[in-house]
Amino acid sequence: MTIMPKGENLRKAVKWISERRKEDASVNIAQLLDEACVQFNLSPKDADFLARNIKNESLDE
Repeated sequence: MTIMPKGENLRKAVKWISERRKEDASVNIAQLLDEACVQFNLSPKDADFLARNIKNESLDE
């Protein structure tokens, strides 16, 4: 199931993380999440949403 985030910065962060993971599948997810939160100025609520969904996606693979 795909959930589309509401905020533009959150959508950009999801796309950015997805692109980084395609480039290097062994990249550290926690580090990517931290970088995305800073780069896209995500609120704590958005950061939590991103972390939950990215980690859930990783488990599905």
